[in-house]
Amino acid sequence: MAARPRIAILGRFTESASALRYRGVISARALLDAVWAAGGDPVTLLPGDDPEALDWSARLAGFGAVLLAGGGDIDPRHYGGDHQHHSVYDVDQVQDTADLSLASYCLTWGMPTLAVCRGMHIVNVVRGGSLIVDMPKNHRNVVQEIRLGEGSAPLGIGDDRVTISCYHHQAIDRLGAGMKVVSRSDDGTVEAVVIDAPAWAVGVQWHPEDTWSTDPAQVRLLRTLVEHARGR
Repeated sequence: MAARPRIAILGRFTESASALRYRGVISARALLDAVWAAGGDPVTLLPGDDPEALDWSARLAGFGAVLLAGGGDIDPRHYGGDHQHHSVYDVDQVQDTADLSLASYCLTWGMPTLAVCRGMHIVNVVRGGSLIVDMPKNHRNVVQEIRLGEGSAPLGIGDDRVTISCYHHQAIDRLGAGMKVVSRSDDGTVEAVVIDAPAWAVGVQWHPEDTWSTDPAQVRLLRTLVEHARGR
């Protein structure tokens, strides 16, 4: 049996977890299960902001790809937004530094990358784009059907239409350089992008881990990530 390619997922800080006596660094079990089901070996990495923690060439040795996961809000000061807006939550400067640095490394040096929800926002900010700090009508707990447009083949989903599970109150506003929108929802929200980079790189606003167990389209997206990881 071929070895599973290792997929790096930068962990998220949490103030509490039932199995721990201290604060934690976690990845959503649904996300890890989804990557495993797609044939990858997901590994959670510790976020840090010191030079050694940000040495991605060393830390990603032996990994085939990176999944930039969902999470709390990016500090709006990174893209010129209102950092005092009442809706902004769970901002952590160490997390932001690590995420932005990791995304920049992947897109510069050619690490296959799937960016999910916050992850897609991170990529957009790295590429000089901005975010809507708080959508007029948020997409928390929204399940909807979208159409995948021209240029969406790199996602590997195959279908023209896909049902997606969303949980976000922010969205791409000004699009970053080298990013092509390949899907929008009915209200204009950017739902999927293909990213110009030395290796395969795509972003989705939705959470494939929410519905992978019942939706083959989400598994195909994650298998595409794993295939590119294996190829590397």
